Amino acid sequence: MTLHFIFQNLQKIIFVIEIGKTIVSIDLIKEKFVCDLEACKGECCVQGDSGAPLEEEEKFILKEIYPQVKKFMRPQGIEAVEKQGVYVTDSDGDTVTPLIDGKECAYTVFDDKGIAMCAIELAYRKGEINFQKPISCHLYPVRLKEYKDFTAVQYHRWEICSPACKLGEQLKIPLYQFLKEPLIRKFGKAWYRELTDIARALKEQ
Repeated sequence: MTLHFIFQNLQKIIFVIEIGKTIVSIDLIKEKFVCDLEACKGECCVQGDSGAPLEEEEKFILKEIYPQVKKFMRPQGIEAVEKQGVYVTDSDGDTVTPLIDGKECAYTVFDDKGIAMCAIELAYRKGEINFQKPISCHLYPVRLKEYKDFTAVQYHRWEICSPACKLGEQLKIPLYQFLKEPLIRKFGKAWYRELTDIARALKEQ
């Protein structure tokens, strides 16, 4: 483990942590965060310029599981997928999930309280498939950016997540603890253990 600092400008210093082939923003340790779906209604599935980013292997997984996921989708979502495909390429050249009329993700469904949910995850919870959902959705508000020699693990701030920041502060739960399951899913238990050790050491200082 190495703790680096980068001078962004004369007024601000950014600290990052090196774990294996990842460079992790210290915001994962410093910031508090717990999703509050009752407050935000799952707006991260609805707002945005494009769908959820997909990793290369996830394109093929979505093709394979679509028949099972389709049973949990809304007619509008099915129409969007069957017109555009189970995934699309956005204006930045990234592979993402399709949208319904440029708005919510095609795989979005709503419960009786109007809270956005994921049809892929519903199929997973019902035992229809063994893929929970795209890792970018599972990790949010953490975003990954791939570089030649490392993966940047960054906290993406978005106004619609302000209720989650408020709840995290109330419960005193750091972002990395809230995202324990997806971080382990992506990087493994040893990686997460090292991040936890770093957080503990920083707290003791």
